[in-house]
Amino acid sequence: MKILQDECVPWPMHRLLIGPECRTAQQCGWGGIKDGRLLQRAENEFGLSITSDSNLRYPQNLAGRKIAILELSNNKLRRIETAVDTLRASAQSINPGEFRQLEIP
Repeated sequence: MKILQDECVPWPMHRLLIGPECRTAQQCGWGGIKDGRLLQRAENEFGLSITSDSNLRYPQNLAGRKIAILELSNNKLRRIETAVDTLRASAQSINPGEFRQLEIP
């Protein structure tokens, strides 16, 4: 599954996701595109979007989406690194169209 990292997630996080292709919004030329418009572009090419933008959870942005969304509660790389096993498990088990919040201690 291809993964899109939102620009609010630290770029080096892609090293933690072993196996799947992971690209940032900036690498795709989508820097600055927000919420629903970003997801609309991404769902034709990606299976999962990882973000720490808590505004995405509102239903008007997620209704009818095919792309899975994993919302991290924290965007600090060191904290994400301590939860790497949980992050990997969530990325592997999330279903298309599912929204899941991942608590990063």
